[in-house]
Amino acid sequence: METYTGAAKKLLEEANAREGDLIRVIHKSQTFEGRLMPRSTYGDALHIVIKLNNGYNIGLHVEKIKGIERIGPAPPPPTHIEKEKTFSSDLPVVTIVGTGGTIASRVDYRTGAVYPAISPHEIIESAPKIAEYANIKVIELFDIFSEDISAKEWKKIGETVLNEFIGGVDGVVIAHGTDTLGYTAAALSFHLQNLPGPVVLVGAQRSSDRPSSDAATNLQAAVLVAAKANLRGVYVTMHEGMDDTSCTILKGFNVRKMHTSRRDAFKSINQPPAGRVTVDGRIELATPAPKRNPELRPKLVGSFSEKACLIKFFPGMDPWIVEEAVNRGVEGIVIEGTGLGHVSQKIVQTIGKTIREGVLVAMASQCIYGRTNLHVYATGRQLLAAGVIPCGAMIPETALVKMMWALSFGRDEAEKLMRRNVLGEMPENSWITHSSPTSGGLRFG
Repeated sequence: METYTGAAKKLLEEANAREGDLIRVIHKSQTFEGRLMPRSTYGDALHIVIKLNNGYNIGLHVEKIKGIERIGPAPPPPTHIEKEKTFSSDLPVVTIVGTGGTIASRVDYRTGAVYPAISPHEIIESAPKIAEYANIKVIELFDIFSEDISAKEWKKIGETVLNEFIGGVDGVVIAHGTDTLGYTAAALSFHLQNLPGPVVLVGAQRSSDRPSSDAATNLQAAVLVAAKANLRGVYVTMHEGMDDTSCTILKGFNVRKMHTSRRDAFKSINQPPAGRVTVDGRIELATPAPKRNPELRPKLVGSFSEKACLIKFFPGMDPWIVEEAVNRGVEGIVIEGTGLGHVSQKIVQTIGKTIREGVLVAMASQCIYGRTNLHVYATGRQLLAAGVIPCGAMIPETALVKMMWALSFGRDEAEKLMRRNVLGEMPENSWITHSSPTSGGLRFG
């Protein structure tokens, strides 16, 4: 019992049960059957965890357990066996770039670890329909948590996508953890330009061992978009609603994760989605978008400066927070202001001083929907007079990424870029429908 201790370990040893074994636990309330899962490093010594047949884990207190029976051994550890694959000349070629997350993974029940599916055969096993849509190539670029992805990884992903398109693929899918997927989508939107086809970021809110997993549906939709959608540019494809009937296609530069665990967590903010993919494989585009053009030669534009930060204003905020960022060498700051883009008077004064020292300051709104407007109230007009750059309807995450990208061209050019609507990230009019496009008001076709 490698991860169990105390009373729990004793019970399991008496039953000769090891992690990963199929066991029957006779509990005071009922009898449970499932795989014995390892305990967390921080778990106590009084609970035994099993994975039920329905895919969910349950913890059982040892004092309520009457007995444990070992039913069967643990399954063998996962192996990565590459089967011979043949490309069909009738299908487009899509490269799946793995960066981590649960989108294409499987569970080792001996250890509880989630392993990436790294071969084309394993990827196709995890989402069989993709073999009908495209010839699949797989690149396991890295396997890290999305919160550990930074500008260095954005650049590496960009280089990989560039090389794949130069090599002749029709589309690229990037499997990514969901927590910072929106940041990476925005970064690639600015960094990768003149793309001949679509780059589709995709993730999973629920792991592949859960019956409610969205991994296979999302991956199948993403590959279909990359293979066949008449689009070019960077997009995100995730569940559109709580059921499995469709996935939404979102523009990469205005995507936000709006819920911690719902499968339809990703939404397009202040702009309509680009379209949807239905469960029967139909691609329905909703808004005008750049069309595929295999004659285009993709390129990497700019890089990313790490001398930028995002600061959220709050009541009573002390100016030292801004001052400390400047003291540490920050060259660009995005402020998340309240409402239309406001901060307190003492922060207004600090921002003015910061701009006079040569630091770029942009103003986004903490509100989910709508745009900044610094012309309405006196505070906003003071910020404009000080040189603050209004972000309009651009969401704070995109504003930060854009600031990092813009600063790679130098301070003066960065200011011009921050004031310019480069990709459509600063639309003149905000889309005011906040609910799913399936609720009406948005036509696909």
